[in-house]
Amino acid sequence: MPIIDSIKEWKNKRRAVILVHNYQPGEIQDIADFLGDSLDLSRRAASTDADVIVFCGVHFMAETAYILSPQKKILLPDPNAGCPLADTITVDQLRKLKSENPGAKVVCYVNTSAAIKAESDVCCTSQNAVEIVRRLGGAPVIFIPDCNLGDYVSRQLGKDLVLHPGSCPTHDNVLVKEVLDVKSRYPDAVLMAHPECHRDVLKLCDFVGGTSAMLKFARETKARTIIVGTEKGIIYRLKKENPDKEFIPASEKLVCRNMKLVTLEKVQNALVNMDCEVRVPEDIRTKALGAIQAMLA
Repeated sequence: MPIIDSIKEWKNKRRAVILVHNYQPGEIQDIADFLGDSLDLSRRAASTDADVIVFCGVHFMAETAYILSPQKKILLPDPNAGCPLADTITVDQLRKLKSENPGAKVVCYVNTSAAIKAESDVCCTSQNAVEIVRRLGGAPVIFIPDCNLGDYVSRQLGKDLVLHPGSCPTHDNVLVKEVLDVKSRYPDAVLMAHPECHRDVLKLCDFVGGTSAMLKFARETKARTIIVGTEKGIIYRLKKENPDKEFIPASEKLVCRNMKLVTLEKVQNALVNMDCEVRVPEDIRTKALGAIQAMLA
């Protein structure tokens, strides 16, 4: 395709790499230099010697890449690609929670703005959230912003957490009746789902985990049919990596509009015009970096 040839040409001119999240459309996944989850991609951005990072995802992901790689130019092909979950909490709301719970440690999901990370003690991902909270021992914990992920962590550890009523609309709107309907149509299938889903959905699962863990589970399970309880974009990659298996979305609602805003034309324009840069003020960046480093320690 001429546009893909153009993207490759401009990528070489700019000394750029293209990072693509697992939820992106298939044609975007196909041009990735690195394909993965948000934190893994940001760490890859930090390890590359490229001058320019084109992050095909949403705004908080590009911010995280900048936090780890401030010397690089971070481009988000569509500046309108935000995250409704990240938008559920403001700095003022977090500060109020902290004042109401003196001495509590703030664990923030990576799906948050840089400003929220800067107000937190430690970040977490869906994959390591349980371990991060466990590491804090008996200390009281404020877990933000996803109450479903927080509820999952709480139940895994038998520990009460202070939760914020935020959620990912893509995952939270999946209904048990929809999942049961799919399971009834594929009785031999196993069900895997993201911990951002509601607890009643997670109770039906054979496996619960983030996108990287789901990819691993899909490779290793002996099941030939897998029901996928996360954003449908990942099914493109699942099918490519496991052509002998069948993947069925747990719900037709599992589509993130923001993840679908990136197009090949927007990637091309980002490389040509270099006008969709994402930056974070240095005082916020350094504080947010501390929360990320606390997770990685």
